[in-house]
Amino acid sequence: MLQSPHKAYQQNSVQTATPGQLVIMLYDGAIRFTKAGVEGIQRRQYMIANTNLKKAQAIVHELIASLNHDFPISKDLVRIYEYMLHLLIQANVKKDVKPAEEVLEHLQELREAWKQTFKTGTGAATSIEGRV
Repeated sequence: MLQSPHKAYQQNSVQTATPGQLVIMLYDGAIRFTKAGVEGIQRRQYMIANTNLKKAQAIVHELIASLNHDFPISKDLVRIYEYMLHLLIQANVKKDVKPAEEVLEHLQELREAWKQTFKTGTGAATSIEGRV
């Protein structure tokens, strides 16, 4: 089956990305899906909200799985990620945008922190989230 040029580009981007770039891509996806989930709730399109919030949860699960637990900060990140999962579930079950909006704030802050860390070339950052 033929792939669209966009799909081929996406696949190539993921396959050639550094671990740091992959982490940022995961955050970008989680942010995008959480925003779409919020929008779905606001428009009372609950199936769309459910689908997107579950996709955001899957990405947060991937962020947890990618952690290298040899670093003490990983334990803190797991707690933050688990809290975000709890909020995403609450937003989905209660059809309430507030928990999802809080998740958005956390995701955006963490994304920027990781982006700065990877930009400075700190080896520890690649090692902490290096199993992506």
